[in-house]
Amino acid sequence: MILKQHFLFALYSVCGIILKVAAVKSRARGSQGQFPIAQNVTVAEGSVANMTCRVEHNDNTSLQWSNPAQQTLFFGDKKALRDNRIELVRASWQELTISIGEVSLSDEGQYTCSLFTMPVKTAKAFLTVLGVPEKPEIAGITKPAKEGEEITLTCVTSGSKPAADIRWFRNEKEVQGAKEVNASGKTFTVRSVLQLKVDRNDDGVAYTCRVDHVSLTPSSHQVTEVLEVHYAPRVEITPSLTFPQEGQYLKLECVSKGNPSPKPVLWTKDGGELPDMDRMIVEGQELTIMALNKTDNGTYRCEASNDLGTNMAEYVLFVYDVPTPVPPSSAPTSPRTPADMTALSPPHVSQPTGTGVLQDPNALTQAGPDHAVIGGVVAVVVFITLCLIIVLGRYLARHKGTYLTHEAKGAEDAPDADTAIINAEGNQAHAEEKKEYFI
Repeated sequence: MILKQHFLFALYSVCGIILKVAAVKSRARGSQGQFPIAQNVTVAEGSVANMTCRVEHNDNTSLQWSNPAQQTLFFGDKKALRDNRIELVRASWQELTISIGEVSLSDEGQYTCSLFTMPVKTAKAFLTVLGVPEKPEIAGITKPAKEGEEITLTCVTSGSKPAADIRWFRNEKEVQGAKEVNASGKTFTVRSVLQLKVDRNDDGVAYTCRVDHVSLTPSSHQVTEVLEVHYAPRVEITPSLTFPQEGQYLKLECVSKGNPSPKPVLWTKDGGELPDMDRMIVEGQELTIMALNKTDNGTYRCEASNDLGTNMAEYVLFVYDVPTPVPPSSAPTSPRTPADMTALSPPHVSQPTGTGVLQDPNALTQAGPDHAVIGGVVAVVVFITLCLIIVLGRYLARHKGTYLTHEAKGAEDAPDADTAIINAEGNQAHAEEKKEYFI
């Protein structure tokens, strides 16, 4: 009986072991179709990174997340590492998602999701942390800069990963600078240099340094500086009348542009003071001459200056006569137009010279030569010349012909050459009586 009981116990034990082995093998065969899936994540420094691990077919096997140092972060829904930045988002048999807040560059690395089957299966996910570049700064601005001065603008940004890109803009137009990149640990410092030779056209121009980086998409960091350039004045005289006439008033405006603003302008005539202050009124940059007359003819100069220099312009004034009215006639006449005045009088335009002085090319004489008189003289000369040519031609024609003398008399009736010679010799005795006949 005792042997029988021991036999039955041994039999039950063997069956139990066999059943357990079969269960383990069956469970192992079922786990062969279970694979965890994880994806790489890229975030900017200071933001939140969500790490997700999924399993399509899971027979209630636990999932686990580990950091690059192989420290367990979460095992299922159980938090294993004391880090307040790491939180559980979702935990189930098919998914385990955690979040890492305020991500820093030290969090970058390879994370592991583990499925505890037999054997254990894992999936890798790499967390990439982008270094956000700092706001740029522009150095080298000289306020104010002087015309012709060379300045160097430098734009610097640090903390970018990967290295940021710096671009320069003059107002809205891009200009090229020299770029330099230096590594500092895991981040980079980027520097761009822009060299300028400023002139008056740069006064008030905005230069912008813009930093582009993948972590800033779609926006960007930028900083703008406005240049202030000081330059000597530039002067130009603008008249109110093109053809000033006697009795009219003329206004001359002295347009001067400089930085700093030029001091009050100085008006002179022919190198001296204005002669008639009662009719010549100066108001600011304008000179007004009332009731023009011939004594106002001359060269007027406008001079402006500031701390950087002096410039001047000249205007040559010529006062025209008032047009004489035409007596009325039976045929209707059209009124005289400005185009007619232009045809009758030389143009009155002042042009700048190389020294900034305006010259008047028409201020020579009031009345030009009488073209009708010149035309008459030329016609008479041509007529006389033609008459002389005709008389000379007729004279030459009358003195052109054939001459026959008595020396050849009798030769023309001779039957042969010998007889002609004899007849000709017979006439030699009368040589003193030779006469010529003009035919």
